[in-house]
Amino acid sequence: MKLEFNFSGTGGQGVILLGVIMAETAINEGYNALQTQCYGPEARGGASRCEVIISQDEIYYPKAQKPDYILCLSQAAADKFAKGLTPDTVLIVDSLIDLVEDPGTEKIYKLPIVDTARNKLGKEITANIISLGAILEITQLFTKEALLESVLDRIPKGTEEINIQAIEAGIELVKNWNENK
Repeated sequence: MKLEFNFSGTGGQGVILLGVIMAETAINEGYNALQTQCYGPEARGGASRCEVIISQDEIYYPKAQKPDYILCLSQAAADKFAKGLTPDTVLIVDSLIDLVEDPGTEKIYKLPIVDTARNKLGKEITANIISLGAILEITQLFTKEALLESVLDRIPKGTEEINIQAIEAGIELVKNWNENK
């Protein structure tokens, strides 16, 4: 088993932290994992991308060549990464994103991630943790408890409850999507 992930968005959305938590969870669950990141010089507002590779075997190349899962949290990210995909690629995009081009896959989850972070949880910065919950529900790669442990190890003290709610919200977004498609 080898899975490649590409997470992208805008600086400040926590895409890098999302990837770090994903890789740490994989390692804690006995997998080999690798995380790389790329971002613009801006502290906030610029492009941000993170790749994670998870495998039962050794990982010999540090870049995702054909991502199995792509997450886009901004329009600019979708314009760049949500195209030319294989039919097997799973694309997860925020519901505010307009897919201008045919992405090449029909496995698309259009989820109100940012809206949920803003309006349900009251903190847009939780979009990354909501995304982790959604990815957990889609992939079934880890247990919720394993993911929670990694999240709680990485987040600032005092934010535990809202981050637990964010994971639950991401799981619910996918369950609702699957029920309504």
